[in-house]
Amino acid sequence: MTETLLIPLSLFLLANLLAGLWRLVVGPTPADRLLTSQLFATTAVAILLLHAEWQSLPALRDVALVFALLGAVTAVAFVRRTSPARDAE
Repeated sequence: MTETLLIPLSLFLLANLLAGLWRLVVGPTPADRLLTSQLFATTAVAILLLHAEWQSLPALRDVALVFALLGAVTAVAFVRRTSPARDAE
């Protein structure tokens, strides 16, 4: 991957983070904040994968996988916490 491609991709990912921060501050519902956390997790994975290829560090791919799993666990925990309790029959 060339250096000229790395800079625009990094700026795009930075713009995604800024949009997420704006939604985190403005977002009126908890669902907006959940989507922001998912955006942060996805962007972190993208940044780590981008730098893993750029610097030829396969260990960063493993860290990206951990961030992807943490993002999924966060979403499941949020849904379980905010969903109405089911009546046991």
